[in-house]
Amino acid sequence: MYAFNFLTPARIREQYNTGITMMLDKGLGPSMVEDFLRIAGEHLDFVKFGWGIIGLCDRDIIREKIRIYRDYGVEAHPGGTLFEIAYIQGRFEEYLREAEKLGFRYLEISDGSIDLSREEKTRIIEDAIDHGFKVISEVGKKDPRKDRIIGLSERVELVKDDLRAGAEKVLMEAREGGQNIGVYDEKGDVKEDEVEYLIDHLPVEKLIWEAPQKNQQVYFILKIGPNVNLGNIPPEDVISLESMRRGLRGDTLGKVKL
Repeated sequence: MYAFNFLTPARIREQYNTGITMMLDKGLGPSMVEDFLRIAGEHLDFVKFGWGIIGLCDRDIIREKIRIYRDYGVEAHPGGTLFEIAYIQGRFEEYLREAEKLGFRYLEISDGSIDLSREEKTRIIEDAIDHGFKVISEVGKKDPRKDRIIGLSERVELVKDDLRAGAEKVLMEAREGGQNIGVYDEKGDVKEDEVEYLIDHLPVEKLIWEAPQKNQQVYFILKIGPNVNLGNIPPEDVISLESMRRGLRGDTLGKVKL
């Protein structure tokens, strides 16, 4: 029984149609995951295992975590960096086999730290889908100098290429810190004109905006609505993000666009 019946998750989710929340798992243990999901599982959709750290963990622990997340309706996937490492080592097929053995159903395909031609990235996305995976791609570079070279029109075309290749969603790169990358400046403030351009030229329901900072989350909720898709959310912020989506915090109280 919920403490305040008029605030039950089902009732407010139906009213607000809150969007995808993708959390960044930086090495939580299975017991921590279980405890966390008892509180926040209903407000979470995807989990990204950060960077390549799952290569440092026992395979049985990774399998257990994937199972626990899935028991709560949450899909886990390895971060794009792990794919990039496998790709530059010429071990992409081995990566696909290992991901399948571990129990992943989703993969992230990115080129944030490596260079892929648009044709090659398309081929890789299609190959992953042919192997039975669903794909979340990522657009943007982790090096701010390289990321700034990508103009808005090119960024739009890169997203469209990935969607045409079969990606279910496209992550807009912002890294863990959310500063000086993509649509954020050096302070982590949103470049509003760039966001405006992107939402005018792309299907916003297909985008997941990496927004690790609170001010970024508030901006997108007020700009697009509670159904906006947000990623790279720290575990400790999953509940607070959901409260902002629902207009239960001062930042969005009475301001949420339905």
